[in-house]
Amino acid sequence: MRRREFILGLGGATALWSLAAHAQQAATPVIGFVNSSSPHLYAPFVRAWQQGLAETGYAEGRNVAVEYRWAEGRYERLPELAAELVRRRVAVIAATGGSVAPLAAKDATTTIPIVCVFDGDPVAFGLVASINRPGGNVTGISMVASIIEAKQLELLHELVPKARVIAILVNASNSNAKIIAGDLQAAARTLGLEPHVLDASRESDFDAVSAMLERLRPDALVVATDPFFLDHRDRLVALTARHAIPAVFGRREFAVIGG
Repeated sequence: MRRREFILGLGGATALWSLAAHAQQAATPVIGFVNSSSPHLYAPFVRAWQQGLAETGYAEGRNVAVEYRWAEGRYERLPELAAELVRRRVAVIAATGGSVAPLAAKDATTTIPIVCVFDGDPVAFGLVASINRPGGNVTGISMVASIIEAKQLELLHELVPKARVIAILVNASNSNAKIIAGDLQAAARTLGLEPHVLDASRESDFDAVSAMLERLRPDALVVATDPFFLDHRDRLVALTARHAIPAVFGRREFAVIGG
């Protein structure tokens, strides 16, 4: 598995400097945390993040406060959640959970430092001006998830070599959806497979997806990595079981419950 990482702007030093500056102005500096998914799904990552804060001398509830905002898979809420943190005048914003949260945070402020985890090309999406000279107020890590998605399709092809018709499920409201779908379609054609892209952006879309699977009768299914799908993994796993479709998912949580 390949992963491309980069550090943008002045990096973590900028964020910590901002916290220190706020600490001089107020008794307790405040960090804004915005995520596109749900708190129970990201609990291990939040604990790791809190550990990272502790390693730099900050402890939540002692010398720093955190304002958490969770979209719970409803991406349309992210702009307002980010705007709330700006109105709260937080020292820095941590934006995680795919590409949508960092983009919402960037749209909300050009002055508050943003530390993000981005799952696509940050230049292509306008998050930064360039890798070498990002400019602006954003720093973080980028993971090109589409490379991983293509590898998952290759693995699925090895496990189900007779599969020819492949359904690809994406969330069209995710800014990465077109890129991921395009990469998966290209990878499928390279393997001699027939790809069909399906979309689920809301909970109500799952019935339409089920009906499409019934008509299409694909030999296998690739579910793109997406916080919305992770939030609704129970329903997705049940759907694949009902249609008896071999499927590959991007997170271990799907396998844990039988995916």
